[in-house]
Amino acid sequence: MKRLSICAVIIMLIATAASLPFVLNAGFGQAPQGEGLSLVERSANYVDGQFHNQVPTQGYTGQKSKLAAWWGFLTTRTENARPQQPLPLVKTDLASLPIEQDTMVWLGHSSWYIQLAGKRILIDPVFSRYAAPFSFLNKAFPGDYPWTAESMPEIDLLIISHDHYDHLDYATIKALKPKIRQIITPLGVGSHLRYWGVNSDIIQEKDWNQSVKVSNELTVHVLPARHFSGRTFKSNQTLWASFMFVTDEQKIYYSGDTGYGPHFKAIGEQFGSVDIAIMENGQYDEDWNNIHMMPKETAQAAVDLNARAILPGHAGRFVLAKHTWDAPYKSLAQASLGKNFRLLTPKQGEPVRVNDSAQQFSAWWESTSAM
Repeated sequence: MKRLSICAVIIMLIATAASLPFVLNAGFGQAPQGEGLSLVERSANYVDGQFHNQVPTQGYTGQKSKLAAWWGFLTTRTENARPQQPLPLVKTDLASLPIEQDTMVWLGHSSWYIQLAGKRILIDPVFSRYAAPFSFLNKAFPGDYPWTAESMPEIDLLIISHDHYDHLDYATIKALKPKIRQIITPLGVGSHLRYWGVNSDIIQEKDWNQSVKVSNELTVHVLPARHFSGRTFKSNQTLWASFMFVTDEQKIYYSGDTGYGPHFKAIGEQFGSVDIAIMENGQYDEDWNNIHMMPKETAQAAVDLNARAILPGHAGRFVLAKHTWDAPYKSLAQASLGKNFRLLTPKQGEPVRVNDSAQQFSAWWESTSAM
């Protein structure tokens, strides 16, 4: 009954969307305008009033109508979609990590903390207990979540891959503002940040295949992904992207949200190889397989990238699809057998030493599923 009541509220919100006073909820953000819109409109990827993928991409590919599929997702309970007990995590104090040690830490879902070339980098942070415009929707898995804006060290570089709620969180950005020194986003995403009071001077919005020299030791390349964007009912007004972090010693890739596509092979050919690839692996379904990868596609994408190791993300904290919570890990482990990359599976908060090719991780989801 409680689930049906929530569904009824959602349907009513959708039905009255045209009259909702969105401006009263700052979390919806703001579409590009003024100089920001002019920058968007100059992009070759922006055609007929919206951004487009490199290849034709139908977002919904199911047999049912979108409305029927949406209603089914809201009202049909998926067994074991959420773990019955908190997932294991390591309560790493990020501020205490030696800055000279290149380190990667998964903070759940698609949130990552990285130390690279002496820079502290935060990717798609969502520290809130929900990934939605309203706090009663899409609540996080049960258990303690130890990372907050207050506990973060000074952040040299914030990366936002696109503007969906599970990657760009209003409350998190507002709380982090005093600690952020520089921000790189795809085109248009900076409009949300400026609307929320972030200093425009620290924001760099880039198109695909553009780069930013962060320091003499670190360059960030903004690269294609196959996805979509939007925080209200008008999609694709801002761009989505993947990223390559290049230093003298390392090439670290972050896929962002993406379906499988030819961009992976092109990126692999452009950069030759990737030391570690953070890859989307979760929230997938055959009904939307153009915009999120199935685990076997995640494994193939890593091969296309010439990745030596991959770190799976986009799971472990929120339910955005119909698969069980542990299916992404089981399926990717199987799909990775016989491939020429190492599958790295740290717990949330467990530091990954970038230069340590012998570091081992457990299949932690197996013991958690059995409890």
